[in-house]
Amino acid sequence: MSEVAALKMTTTLTPIDKNGLDGLAQKGKANPQNVVTLKTRTVCESKFRNLNFVRNLPAHVIDEPPHLLGDDSAPNPSEAALATLGSCLSVGLHANAVARGIALSRIELELEGDINVTAVWGVGDVSPGKVLGFTDIRVKVHLEGDASDSELQSLVAHANQWSPVANTLRNPVGVTVALA
Repeated sequence: MSEVAALKMTTTLTPIDKNGLDGLAQKGKANPQNVVTLKTRTVCESKFRNLNFVRNLPAHVIDEPPHLLGDDSAPNPSEAALATLGSCLSVGLHANAVARGIALSRIELELEGDINVTAVWGVGDVSPGKVLGFTDIRVKVHLEGDASDSELQSLVAHANQWSPVANTLRNPVGVTVALA
């Protein structure tokens, strides 16, 4: 460990189970075509406040800020998408640090995204050719651990390349929405 890395390390983040990670990796290598289906349920509670149910966890709330007619009780859907990207990248950073034998003392990501909201959910400016969704997302990764800057840069690049959420945002995904 370099002197600079030693100075940056204050406390080590509790790592995930290396044996469990190795087991998951082997399982993925043994069946590389495996696809699972993830499910959630969203229920509108009132106004723009939505309760999102995942597995048997308590409801995850999504709302809108006052300037978008919400009660400001929770992140809005686009903010939640940024948070989901940040969490996915953080998980990938942590898992790959453990796999590489790097002890991390800090994983913090700052995310911001540019989005045109003038269509107002299809009741505002719906001009032909209107681009919806994020046009640009920027992520600043603050990462500290017992590794060199180049090793940390490699870790960030690898986590970005293999992030399911980052790739969902980058790649075309078929989406079907239909009345039940």
